[in-house]
Amino acid sequence: MKKLLNRQIAIVAVAVIATVAFFSFKSGDDRNFQIAKNLDIFNAIVKELDMFYVDTIDPNKTIREGIDNMLYTLDPYTEYFPEEDQSELEQMIKGSFGGMGSYIAYNTKLKRSMISEPFEGTPAAKAGLKAGDILMEIDGQDLAGKNNAEVSQMLRGQAGTSFKLKIERPNEKGGRTPMEFTIVRESIQNPAIPYTAVLDNNVGYISLSTFSGNPSKEFKKAFLDLKKQGATSLVIDLRSNGGGLLDEAVEIANYFLPRGKVIVTTKGKIKQASNTYKTLREPLDLDIPIAVLVNSGTASASEILSGSLQDLDRAVIVGNRTFGKGLVQVPRSLPYGGTMKVTTSKYYIPSGRCVQAIDYKHRNEDGSVGTIPDSLTKVFHTAAGREVRDGGGVMPDIVIKQEKLPNILFYLVRDNLIFDYATQYCLKHPTIVAPEKFEVTDADYNDFKALVKKADFKYDQQSEKILKTLKEAAEFEGYMDDASEEFKALEKKLNHDLDRDLDYFSSDIKKMIATEIIKRYYYQRGN
Repeated sequence: MKKLLNRQIAIVAVAVIATVAFFSFKSGDDRNFQIAKNLDIFNAIVKELDMFYVDTIDPNKTIREGIDNMLYTLDPYTEYFPEEDQSELEQMIKGSFGGMGSYIAYNTKLKRSMISEPFEGTPAAKAGLKAGDILMEIDGQDLAGKNNAEVSQMLRGQAGTSFKLKIERPNEKGGRTPMEFTIVRESIQNPAIPYTAVLDNNVGYISLSTFSGNPSKEFKKAFLDLKKQGATSLVIDLRSNGGGLLDEAVEIANYFLPRGKVIVTTKGKIKQASNTYKTLREPLDLDIPIAVLVNSGTASASEILSGSLQDLDRAVIVGNRTFGKGLVQVPRSLPYGGTMKVTTSKYYIPSGRCVQAIDYKHRNEDGSVGTIPDSLTKVFHTAAGREVRDGGGVMPDIVIKQEKLPNILFYLVRDNLIFDYATQYCLKHPTIVAPEKFEVTDADYNDFKALVKKADFKYDQQSEKILKTLKEAAEFEGYMDDASEEFKALEKKLNHDLDRDLDYFSSDIKKMIATEIIKRYYYQRGN
C-alpha cells in the first residue's frame, strides 16, 4: 500500500514537473519557437517556389522583396543594404562616396539620364562635364532604358578606379555633339558648410547642410572666422538639412551651451540603446544671439540641435515646423557583406519631448501611416518655462508663412524647360557677372518664352479644374439654368492663356531661371 502511494505521488510529481516545464517553455521560449517556426515556413516556401513554380524565380529579387516588405511594416528608417549597396550606406554615415561628383536627372523626352549639376572641384567638373550633358555609355555599356538609380550605381565605385563615359552635349545648332571622357573616381565629400558670410548689421550666417562626416570641426572654424570678421550675432541655417550623426549635433550645441548640459537622451529596449548625451567641453560663446532657420526638410540631428537650443532658451527658432524624426538608427552587420540600419531607440531633447511625427505603430488599412494629430501631443516646458509640444517636429518660435509658387512654374521645372533654357544660355555666354549682379533681362525672358512656345508646353490650371467641378455640381443640384450666364463670364475670364500667365508670373519664373543659370558658372556658392 505504501509502495503504491509512493508510486502515485511520484507520478503526480512527474506530471506536475512536466506541466510546469511545458508552461515554462510556452511562456519563456514560445517567442523563440515562433521565430524558428516561421523561418522554417519561409525557407520551405522559397524552396517550393523554386522547384515547382511555373516560371523561374529570381531568388535575389524574390527574397529581397520579402525582406523589404517585412521591414516596411516597421518604422520608415529600418532598412537592409546588401553588399552591393554599401556605398549608399557609407554615404549616409560618412557623407562621402567614391564617384565623379555630380547630380543626375532623368530626361523624360530622351528617356536617358543627364548631368544636372556637377560639384565644384570634383572629377566631373575637372573633366569638363556640364549640366545638360546626356549620358550615353559607361565603359561601353549603353545606358538606354536605365533609371537614375541604376546609372548612379554604375557611376560609383572605389576611389582611384576609372571609367570611360560617353555623353552627348547640346550645341548651338539644336543638335547634340558626342564626346568621350576618362574619369578617375575620387572620394566625394558633400560640403557640410556650402556657404558662410557676414551679412548686414554684422550678422554672421552659416549654412549647415548635413551632420554626416565631421561637420562640427568645419562649423567651429567657420564660426570663429565670422567672429574675426566682426559678426556680433549668428544665423544657423538648417533648412532642408536631413540630419546625420547624433554626436555631431551634440558637439555643435556644446559651442553655445555650458559644460554639463543634457542635450539628448536615447531610450531603447536594450541597455546599450539607452544613453544620455551631455556637453563635455567648455563653450565657444555663451552670449552671442542666435537664430536657427528650419523648414519641413529639417530632420533628425538637425532637430536635436534646433530643439535643444530652443528647449534651453539659447536660440530663437525661425521658419516652419520641422520634419519630426525622433528615432535613432544603428548599423548592424549581416552575413555576406550586408548591413541593416535598424531603429534601436527614440531620442528625447532637454525638455523631455520626443519630436517623432509619423505614427508608424498605427497604420491605416492600406498600410500607409499618418502623423500624430496635434490633439494627442503633450505639453512640455523649456528651461525658462515656455510651452513646447512633442509629437510633431520642432515648432518654430517665429513661423514664416511659406511662399506659394505659381502652378505654371511647377510644370516649367517638371518639363525641364528652365533647365533647357539655362543650357542654351550657357552656350551663348562663356561668362556672366557676379551672382549678386546677375539678372535675367527682358530680352532673355523673351527668348525663354519663345523656347516654351516652341516646345508646345501644356500645363494644368487649377482654376479650370475647380470651375469644371463647380459646373457639374451646379447642374446636378439644378442651379445651372439661373447661373449659366455667370458661368460663361467666369469661363471667359479664366480662359487658358499661356502668354498672359508667362507675363503675369514673370517675376517668379525669372528668379528660377537666374538660380539655374548662376549655378552653372558659380556652382553651389553662387546660391
